[in-house]
Amino acid sequence: MGIIRSGFQHILATGFGIYIAQNYNVPNIRKLVNTGMVMAKHIEENYRKPKKRGEEDE
Repeated sequence: MGIIRSGFQHILATGFGIYIAQNYNVPNIRKLVNTGMVMAKHIEENYRKPKKRGEEDE
C-alpha cells in the first residue's frame, strides 16, 4: 500500500510542477545560482586581504 501511495504522490507533484512551469513565469534556478556564484567570486576577489611578502599563490 505504501508504494502505491508514494507513487501517486510523486505523479501528482510532477503534474503540479508541469502545470506551474507552463502557466507561470518561473525563474531559471540554474541561472540564478550561476549569477550568485559570479557575484560572490567578484566580492571575494575585491575584499580579500592583501598577501604578505614572501607568500606564494598556491
